[in-house]
Amino acid sequence: MSNKSVLFLEQAAEYAKQIDYSRPAGSQVYGFIRDAIVSMQLEPGQLISETALANQFGVSRTPVREALIKLANLGFVEVRPQRGTYVSRLSREAILEARFIREALEVSVVSYLAEHTESRLFNEAESIIARQEDAAAIDDALLFQSLDDDFHQLLSGNTGFDRVSNMIEQEKAHMDRLRNLSLHMSGQYARVIQQHRAIVTALRSGNRQEAVSAMTLHLREVYNVLDRLPVDHPEYFV
Repeated sequence: MSNKSVLFLEQAAEYAKQIDYSRPAGSQVYGFIRDAIVSMQLEPGQLISETALANQFGVSRTPVREALIKLANLGFVEVRPQRGTYVSRLSREAILEARFIREALEVSVVSYLAEHTESRLFNEAESIIARQEDAAAIDDALLFQSLDDDFHQLLSGNTGFDRVSNMIEQEKAHMDRLRNLSLHMSGQYARVIQQHRAIVTALRSGNRQEAVSAMTLHLREVYNVLDRLPVDHPEYFV
């Protein structure tokens, strides 16, 4: 067993002390494993032992299996019959497809918000950006990325169209690990914060075209990341 696998199981045992058994254990186990995958603590290609996790969490295999099924549906893990469950490797095609879908949705979101936005949205967005600056200052990539998700969910949630947020959340799963890896690239925290500020500035002005341009530029950052990371980490990609 690799050092990372041992550390992951040790952390699972610690996390087990925080599980609230008045709520479904499967959703809590899912959150823990998902964060470990997104943060690359569990690396692409790494084996996940259902039995070992159940033992460390102090639960039956059922909630662990439920969590792994959900992760498989999102494309985070791959179940290989007679061999086990492995963390999926990154797929360039899946990432680009997800980016294409997200751009279609999120450009429409800011286009709508430029003409239908209340001032409280700007205050909430600025608060998230300020917390992102704090996360960047301590190099907490997972927290920074969670706040990035909050920023985009805030925008989509303010359209009043409930399914939009869910669709964006589902598609971004294909990009989550790439986004986390990209935050370790020089200057990436600052670039994301600058792009978020540009989106908010455009929405404040009510300039639909500027908002569309700012969001498009932000989402196409993935092209720059994909030019570099497969070279730096070929073992992570299919």
